[in-house]
Amino acid sequence: MTGCTKRKFLRLTAAGLAFCALPASVHGEASVGAAPDTDSDQVEALFYRKLSGQMVRCELCPHRCLISESRRGKCGVRENRAGTLYSMVYSKVCALNNDPIEKKPLFHFRPGTNALSLATAGCNLECRFCQNWEISQFRPEQIPYRRMTPDDVVKSASEAYSRSIAFTYSEPIIFYEYMRDICQAAAGTGIGRVMISNGYIHKTPMTALLPHLDAVKIDFKSFGDGFYRDICSARLAPVLSTLQTVKDAGVWLELVNLVIPKLNDSEREFDAMSRWVVQKLGRDVPIHFTRFSPMYKLQNLPPTPVSTLENARRIAIENGVRYAYAGNVPGHPSENTICPWCRTTVIKRLGFHVISNQISNGKCNHCGHAVAGRWI
Repeated sequence: MTGCTKRKFLRLTAAGLAFCALPASVHGEASVGAAPDTDSDQVEALFYRKLSGQMVRCELCPHRCLISESRRGKCGVRENRAGTLYSMVYSKVCALNNDPIEKKPLFHFRPGTNALSLATAGCNLECRFCQNWEISQFRPEQIPYRRMTPDDVVKSASEAYSRSIAFTYSEPIIFYEYMRDICQAAAGTGIGRVMISNGYIHKTPMTALLPHLDAVKIDFKSFGDGFYRDICSARLAPVLSTLQTVKDAGVWLELVNLVIPKLNDSEREFDAMSRWVVQKLGRDVPIHFTRFSPMYKLQNLPPTPVSTLENARRIAIENGVRYAYAGNVPGHPSENTICPWCRTTVIKRLGFHVISNQISNGKCNHCGHAVAGRWI
């Protein structure tokens, strides 16, 4: 299974099976657009409240969608059937690949290993720069999928010699029930459980999930609420709350900031973001400043100059961030991990590949100081 490629998507569109991006009402509802799926693997959703008149209030993410009977929430995958909310993507994998963990990117979690990476259709944000919009902005019935039980996923990871399972590509929050069950199935196997997320989730479900996760990478899209509102149809405050919740739980955390020219690339924003990270999350949380390329609904902007990433990294380091990286620039020295004590390169990378690793038992081979991360 190689996932939903753009070619497949266009072929489906021509066949009339994929017909529109998710429409939403003022309540966050999305129309169904196809006959309800009656598959036996549909499961009742977690974190919602039943209301009068067969209405439900989803309480998984900050949108808090009010959903009437036979309708779905903003994510397009949680459907109200006669007053009960169901997940429409449980076990429906539309993308499955064995990726280097560095591709997530996670640089301080089991470097040089592979992660079985999977996704279902759907997302609770509408980012105008989404690189996986062919699956994130469409519904499960509009995209080819492969059925995989949680046990199937764990078995596939073991057979592929994957050191981790990564929930990624679209938005794992919207397939929360499936992700949780996979994490539970993988418990005790030694296979890591990694969530790659936008962080747009309520504190209660996030707190309930964290004991089942080994690492979390959050796409920290901007330090401006206006960016979240205008470019992602979301808000900043819930993401900040999620970051603190993950950090407080002791789960390994890394951040990615996709730097987009003219939208979130000011020195002032880099300064404010990195100061907040140091103050609220600590100096050891890595930040990846990654390069934007024109895509989806932001085709009119140029790629991010490498000098902008270098500047963001410099500001972060000056503000106390110990591990700051420039991403999407293969071969750049800022892909490497530097020991914050002796300044020696302890992990050398080329793109998604680890060339050398000079960390043993979590410590720099040169000076013996601990390097923050989860290394085994």
